[in-house]
Amino acid sequence: MSYKIIVLDLDGTLTNNKKEITEKTRETLIRAQQQGIKVVLASGRPTYGVVPLAEKLELSKYEGYILSYNGGEIIDWTTKELMYKNLLDHDVLPYLYKCAKENNFAIVTYDGEYVLTETPEDEYVLKEALLNVMKIKKVDNFLDAVKHPIAKCLIVGDAERLAVLEKEMYEHLKDRMGVFRSEPYFLELVPKGIDKAQSLSVLLKELNMSKDEMMAIGDGFNDLSMIKYAGLGIAMENAQQIVKDNADFITLSNEEDGVAFAVEKFIFNS
Repeated sequence: MSYKIIVLDLDGTLTNNKKEITEKTRETLIRAQQQGIKVVLASGRPTYGVVPLAEKLELSKYEGYILSYNGGEIIDWTTKELMYKNLLDHDVLPYLYKCAKENNFAIVTYDGEYVLTETPEDEYVLKEALLNVMKIKKVDNFLDAVKHPIAKCLIVGDAERLAVLEKEMYEHLKDRMGVFRSEPYFLELVPKGIDKAQSLSVLLKELNMSKDEMMAIGDGFNDLSMIKYAGLGIAMENAQQIVKDNADFITLSNEEDGVAFAVEKFIFNS
């Protein structure tokens, strides 16, 4: 099969454990784009947090795309056109806030280059800001500060306690929105129906491509839908076991240029 589009998760997939794209992986993806292959960066990160990696891979030059917020937004990175968006219902925010406060967890959302939170010194809030290369803006009251349209909230904290809250919130919200962890300490709260596969189907229709022409690579639970959906779904060696179980191929780890290995095998040697 001749693949025309490569979809890449970021953390644990495209980037190594230092959250960097290695030179080998960068050169491999530039070469693929020079051959006409489209690259999509698909992440749970806010758009601002994806931009540095999009720039490093020269997506604007080669007509690449950013799929952020786990599919909540799709942006043509050449024209900067917002092609698709799905926003969180503000009516649910008081419940999300109550769950966070009652369990002594921090809750955050985003506004441009800023992570908004009442608890800027929280270790997991600091992780989120560092991961996305974003600034933290302290707000006195989360609900009063969040009047703008948002694509997701994040509740962060101790993994074991957060797992308990995840089950409780999922049961309460499963008919209204998505509740899942992208990392053991990050609980994602997104509009219902948001996942990478659903949004990629919108993008493929716009590009007049089929899913059989798509190669998707990831490592986490939030990559599972796109790996099952793609013509070729690839799991990293460091992926969660359920992702490996549903993949067509398991490549090397993110510390071993697994993305470059897969591209060389299925794009350059096909």
